[in-house]
Amino acid sequence: MIPLGAMVSQMRERRTPPEELGPMLRAARKRAGLSQSQLGTATGIRRAYVHKLEHSERCPSLAVAEALTTALALDVDEAALLLGCAVEDAGRNHPARTAA
Repeated sequence: MIPLGAMVSQMRERRTPPEELGPMLRAARKRAGLSQSQLGTATGIRRAYVHKLEHSERCPSLAVAEALTTALALDVDEAALLLGCAVEDAGRNHPARTAA
């Protein structure tokens, strides 16, 4: 078991995504003809998380950003925006989650 202090130190700091991220993701999803649920299924994330991304409430992990880039067939500029705000210290592979 991980001591509470160690777990807290491993937790990531929440980051604020750029304002243009959400609208870009929503437009790309609609262009791909997918619902939020369908995109979630295609990328392995929950519909509620897709919603938060589309409303610029969250920065995705690098793994999620890569999955979204592929699923939405983002162009170079869109992919650069998404991958530029992605965080490496988050997601399913974060040490705080895998140590449990």
